[in-house]
Amino acid sequence: MPLVVLCGLPGSGKSRRAEELRAALGAEGWPVHVVAEGEAGGRAALRAEAERRLGRRAVVVVDACNELKSFRYELYCAAKQAGTPHCLLHCAADSPEPGRDPPAGPFEPPDARNRWDRPLFAVCGQEPLPLPALRAALLESPPPPPNQATRAQPLQSTAFLHQLDRVTQEVLGAVLAAQRGGAQPGERIPVPAGGGEGLVLRRPVSAAELSRLRRQFISYTKMHPSDENLPQLGAMFLQYLSRSIQ
Repeated sequence: MPLVVLCGLPGSGKSRRAEELRAALGAEGWPVHVVAEGEAGGRAALRAEAERRLGRRAVVVVDACNELKSFRYELYCAAKQAGTPHCLLHCAADSPEPGRDPPAGPFEPPDARNRWDRPLFAVCGQEPLPLPALRAALLESPPPPPNQATRAQPLQSTAFLHQLDRVTQEVLGAVLAAQRGGAQPGERIPVPAGGGEGLVLRRPVSAAELSRLRRQFISYTKMHPSDENLPQLGAMFLQYLSRSIQ
């Protein structure tokens, strides 16, 4: 369900606006859940609670300063991954209330040119909420299409993951053993787990670098799993190492 991100300095009326939204949408039969900023857990807890509520059939309102554009971007990505519309409501005060603590960091005003800050609505002081426009953005707009960064990755079978881990470990073991045994740059290293293919290194390679390349290969392969590739995993990993080690 839709996500409304409130944004503004302390004392700008965000909590009042959240309650106005709850009352207005609730009167039309839409359940509204307000996720408020608290002390425990900080932004991480706030984001986690918003993400948890996005899976339910209720409008989610994040009542917090949300002063950092990086955090507003994280909330935008959460809405996009959930496949739900999103909007930003900037609350501005006529004058700051005395005794209010400033936000933890510098306040970065929202900018409608940023995709994570739009559609952007603004209210100041006692101005009424732009309810028709908010309603249209939240309840009548199609959800944003997911992209590679937010699309849930397909689940891999246990057999695929086990084979991927085992084969890449065996390849690394063979390469490290050959180097310890005196293999020189330019010499072909036999790798049984590589499906009959070997590896020619142009230079010595440390265990740390090989482990890093293994992690990268595993991460990439998990994003494009296919049981048809099981017999070729060793050869694919050798090709990846050959391209990566220059």
